[in-house]
Amino acid sequence: MRGGFGAPMALAAGLVVSLLPSAVPPTSPRQPSAPESRQVNAAASAYTEASHARPAVFPAAPALRRAVPGRNVPTSTASTPAAARAGGLDVLFVGAHPDDESGDLSTFGQWNEQRHLRTGVLTITRGEGGGNAVGTEEGPALGLLREAEERKAVAKAGITDIDYLDKVDFYYTVSDELTRKAWDHDSTIAKVVRLVRETRPKVIVTMTPSPIPGQHGNHQEAGRLAVEAYYLAADPKAFPGQLTKEHLHTWRAGRLLHQEHLVKSDAGPACETTFTPTDPSADVYGVWAGRRSRSGATWAQVEAEADRFYASQGWAGTPDPPSDPNQIGCDYFTQVDSRVPFTPGNHAPDAALEGAVYPARGGLPQGTEFSLTTSAFGVAAGEPFTVTAHAPAGRVALSLPAGWTSAGSGTVRDGTAEFTVTPAADAKAGRVRLGATVTTAHGTGTTDRAVEVRDAVTGVQQPLPRVSDFDAWAASTGVPQLSGRVERVLTLGSGGSRTVRVDLTDTTDHPHQGTVTLNLPQGFTAEPASLPYSLEAGKTGSVTFTVRNTDASLPTSNQGGDAGDYDYTISTTADGATTDVAKAALELVPQTTIPQASAAPDVDGKEAAGEYSGPSLNLSRLWEGTACSSAADCSATGKVTWYDDALYVLVQVKDDKQGSALDAADCKRHWRTDSVEIALDPRGDAENTSTTFKTGILPFTSGDGPCFERDADNHQGPGAETAPGMQVASAVSSPYTGYTVEAKIPLADLPAAVDPSRFALDIFVYDSDTTDKTGQTRIGWSTWGGVQGDPYRWGLATLPGYTPPPGRPTTAPPPVMPQTAALSVNSPQSIIQAASTRVPLAAGPAAPFAVRLAGRPEVGDGSVTFRLRTGGPGVAYAYVWDGGILGQKKVEIGRAGTTTVTVPGATGTLAVAFEATAGGTASVAAELS
Repeated sequence: MRGGFGAPMALAAGLVVSLLPSAVPPTSPRQPSAPESRQVNAAASAYTEASHARPAVFPAAPALRRAVPGRNVPTSTASTPAAARAGGLDVLFVGAHPDDESGDLSTFGQWNEQRHLRTGVLTITRGEGGGNAVGTEEGPALGLLREAEERKAVAKAGITDIDYLDKVDFYYTVSDELTRKAWDHDSTIAKVVRLVRETRPKVIVTMTPSPIPGQHGNHQEAGRLAVEAYYLAADPKAFPGQLTKEHLHTWRAGRLLHQEHLVKSDAGPACETTFTPTDPSADVYGVWAGRRSRSGATWAQVEAEADRFYASQGWAGTPDPPSDPNQIGCDYFTQVDSRVPFTPGNHAPDAALEGAVYPARGGLPQGTEFSLTTSAFGVAAGEPFTVTAHAPAGRVALSLPAGWTSAGSGTVRDGTAEFTVTPAADAKAGRVRLGATVTTAHGTGTTDRAVEVRDAVTGVQQPLPRVSDFDAWAASTGVPQLSGRVERVLTLGSGGSRTVRVDLTDTTDHPHQGTVTLNLPQGFTAEPASLPYSLEAGKTGSVTFTVRNTDASLPTSNQGGDAGDYDYTISTTADGATTDVAKAALELVPQTTIPQASAAPDVDGKEAAGEYSGPSLNLSRLWEGTACSSAADCSATGKVTWYDDALYVLVQVKDDKQGSALDAADCKRHWRTDSVEIALDPRGDAENTSTTFKTGILPFTSGDGPCFERDADNHQGPGAETAPGMQVASAVSSPYTGYTVEAKIPLADLPAAVDPSRFALDIFVYDSDTTDKTGQTRIGWSTWGGVQGDPYRWGLATLPGYTPPPGRPTTAPPPVMPQTAALSVNSPQSIIQAASTRVPLAAGPAAPFAVRLAGRPEVGDGSVTFRLRTGGPGVAYAYVWDGGILGQKKVEIGRAGTTTVTVPGATGTLAVAFEATAGGTASVAAELS
């Protein structure tokens, strides 16, 4: 998904939102867009500490045996030796949904043309939770439609291999934890590891795994899975059954990269060399999309043409990129890890592949491994730590910052050379790179590794739960360099107060005492102004302040501070000297009081005198998309009151162009047209929307009346089923200049009892000026990009006088979420690919016995008859595919032997998937003549 970090905004042609100067298509209209298992973490840790010490040469992947389905001998994935059926990829991209790779197709296409690389895509879901701008398909049918779109799109970059894990796609969430549970992390990581071992990519590219604001939780989890699989696929202790029972082999990919969004850069070819990454210690690579392909078009243009295939996501109108290549930017990738030598500072367009796909500079044979590990990521000035170089042979020399020293012979013995490195006594806090060069009889190679110099005592603002979760994952997985990239932010109600905890760490081997002070911007105060602390050597602690917003006139939401953040610093002293100054930020959210009505308002789409006595809420702040050209183009106000045990909401919208009038039966995914979304967090403390109530209201449908549904919350689905007591009315002006929506929401329909002293509320207005089921503008009350998935950024409200009925639970039940995913056995395209590549469907195991066609299929009378020979019982899924399904049949096979099957359809390809009762699949395909 495109547009920021997964924000699901579909823009009209010519209206583009991006953090980077590269031309990009409209973003997708899908609604935006448990701890790790001990087995996985232990395996990753074991690899980091032990496996990496093994001297090894990274093997070149063999060429794929590309059998043509139906030519003489139909192909099968069953009982085929792993070496014969493995894919042999050069690059593997791991994403969550169809279109997640779209922003990098210009890069993959260049690598294909320049280096003749074979790139594969692993897509965890088929995107069933997305919108549909071209039809009424939903659920698995939509997933298969999106698969077809993805296959056409990536083909523009020369990609033919796409594997799906058959995991369910559900609503937009910023929560990796929720995604982890929905996908069952343990079973999913086993599949990703299996696919890496099957396809043996030399380079793995994935999505940003960190919880950058707005980054889809599905995208975060895709990134985490790819990072874990990079290590686990190489570890014989991880999923050993894949090695002993399935006859796969461990695989050590050469380099691991993730998409990089936080880069400052200008457009033009210089974007490959003049960019500024957020983390200066990271190895970041840019690939300019303005180069011309062999077709003569720029790769940015090729990518735009590919994006138009994602029509269901509203991308059919993707605009052409600038005709001037100097206005086209770069794709960026950050290196997470490397097992092979590479040249720091190399900014060639294929520099990210050096050492893995082609030999690194210095003459070492391709695939020679060389890397660094350290005994700690965080180091202290003047205090030694261990650096270990991993190489098959030779001598290693370190390259260190000025004033740093090292001790060690540098001679590689048993695959390693160990050094004791001591930072300079006056080393400044921050991240630095340690470089190394290995010299062998066959040549030289270079590498680097980042460490972070930390002050004697550090003090940082408490993290959001999702940031704390990510940092813990990064440390346990062995990639601590990925942590610390998300600014520490906390929200604060306008004119209100909150507690702010500062977490302290002693990074040395002796105790410290000192003070902590918050250096707040104007309009904020801390009580007390400073606090003392005392820490034992190497221990942690905390101090807590009360922070108040003393100037309620300060702008709130994304209109306040620097892009919504009121930045400040935390000063920590130790033994009388300031040792650490940490950055942090506060985000002001609007606050209101929801008064009790004297009588229940009539839910009629009109405001009668005295019905809504509370303040009018400004709903005209932009949070995604194109700014309103005028108040008449799009603007809105809202009023809220309560009576008895229900909330009443009135939203008045000005709008000069009417969007699509959806059929009442299509009352879902409201962001595709003009609509109102009401988001309620009853306890005011939700980490993600799975414990909240969110409703989308269409003010008009093709049947004239309004409708409502619940989406991306504790119980999404049709309104009558999920909020049976809710009432909705609307009044649409004629001629059209806007509409009014009024709703009654029984508080009993919320997932938990309302806390009347801290109730989180937000109201969003979606504006579409087209009839193609795409939206252009999103406005609302408390606004940031991706805010519909961020309950902590919603506005705050109190309900004076309201008391929830006794016995109403204060904890939300588990969320009701989609459970039905499109399956690979129902996809002829996936079956045909599996028959050709011999990689089993859905990254599952191969069937434990042979499955093949007995003789050639016989075509006649508009159908095809074939004989399927199997070594045991199972279910066969047969299709005749000719750009679409001409016929299909599901056949239960009770025992080993030959079964005759007839399927409608006489042209194209016969595709058969067999799902063995004992587990595993086999795929066969034959061209029909």
